[in-house]
Amino acid sequence: MHQKTFAENGFERYAKRTRREQFLDEMERVVPWGDLCALIEPVYPKGDGAGRPPVGLERMLRIHFLQHWFNLADPAVEEALYDSNAMRRFVGIDLGKEPVPDETTVCKFRHLLEGHGLGKRIFRAVGRHLQSQGLKAGTGTIVDATLISAPTSTKNKAKRRDPEMHQTKKGNQWYFGMKAHIGVDSRLKLVHSVEATPANVHDSQKLPALLHGGETRVWGDSAYVGQREAMLDKAPCAQSFIHEKGTRNRPLSDEQKSRNRTKSRVRAKGEHPLQVIKRIFDFTRVRYRGLMKNSHRLHVTCALANLFMVRRQLLRLSSG
Repeated sequence: MHQKTFAENGFERYAKRTRREQFLDEMERVVPWGDLCALIEPVYPKGDGAGRPPVGLERMLRIHFLQHWFNLADPAVEEALYDSNAMRRFVGIDLGKEPVPDETTVCKFRHLLEGHGLGKRIFRAVGRHLQSQGLKAGTGTIVDATLISAPTSTKNKAKRRDPEMHQTKKGNQWYFGMKAHIGVDSRLKLVHSVEATPANVHDSQKLPALLHGGETRVWGDSAYVGQREAMLDKAPCAQSFIHEKGTRNRPLSDEQKSRNRTKSRVRAKGEHPLQVIKRIFDFTRVRYRGLMKNSHRLHVTCALANLFMVRRQLLRLSSG
């Protein structure tokens, strides 16, 4: 029989601080846990003395955020917590005293947040927190949209694809899923507006919803051409820096191409939060059926992406 070493019993002699541990330590310090728990607390179940008491609210919120950061389904996050000591420390679970909340508990908490529309409220609460730290949205907004794919298989109980998702053509490629529309501050690169729609909704249709109203400049790609009146209805002082668009019979002149390149230097900043959402947090594919559940995930992910992008500034402010 193999005799356990001290390391196997938890007394490691050799250890290295991993990138996961560093990331979780940073998130521990920058997420406004008190504000977010106060937001959810009125709808969170209270123990009535009968049956098993509910798991602590902050603990469940931490598990919910782990799902967004590491792209984990409900069963996967339960297994990850048993497997990862760093994640257990972040959540505050001691396996010597208690088990990890099971996947059903995790699922019920997510449904609670979705049912009360708390994804949007979490996004706004994080925005208010960032403003209180001096990170206030300015007068320039970059509008953009990205496709998030959904399963096209009909091998399910309903024998059909998700009816709330749709297909659209981009270039010569067809895509099926939803579309994430975002409004990004041109100076801070933070997302201040979010909309989720089926993939076949044109980018330009959501332009007014992505503006906060105080803009003096608006950047976007050529998909937003022709929306000047809609833009001015929401932001009367805004100047349009939308990319100019050529046609088959009237191609862009060299001067127009030069102006577009100049606009692209600013518009490229709008890709930074999308890189965090899709490449770092791996939100490239919907996990749930229906637009409401995936809209909740999008709003929470955007809130966490904002905190991630300015985490170093927040850490300097907290240490100072």
